Amino acid sequence: MEKLDNPVVVQIGVIVRDVAKSARRYAEVFGIPVPQIVEIANDSFARTVHRGQPSRASGKAAFFDLGPVQMELIEPVGAPSTWDEFLQTKGEGIHHIAFRVTEMPAAIEFLKSKGMECIQEGGWDGGQYAYVDASAQLGTILELLHFDKE
Repeated sequence: MEKLDNPVVVQIGVIVRDVAKSARRYAEVFGIPVPQIVEIANDSFARTVHRGQPSRASGKAAFFDLGPVQMELIEPVGAPSTWDEFLQTKGEGIHHIAFRVTEMPAAIEFLKSKGMECIQEGGWDGGQYAYVDASAQLGTILELLHFDKE
């Protein structure tokens, strides 16, 4: 792989202390309904690994569909996780930019060859995700998303 396949931004992730409160604020500013708050990474499909170790990381999330890019608000609940690390070290703010990929292992290896470490990965019933620390190179974390059914 010489580049990420089809690098289209599909999501911006924002870490927040209180997802319900933040979702209400964003909905008010955007003039749209408050989205449902859902639990993430807390089921049998999660298989979360953080910095090479199994993790009970979980969170609460709200998803805003804003045209071709979704905004995800994440309140860390379980630890260790990249979400909790971010909140503890940087506070609330933009955590990641997400791209859809077709070949997750190849994308992770490509970014690793560029000096970017996979710091958390897991799945859900329908896909998998990986967070790659690109902060030294790009100033942010990249999330790779693979969906079992495109």
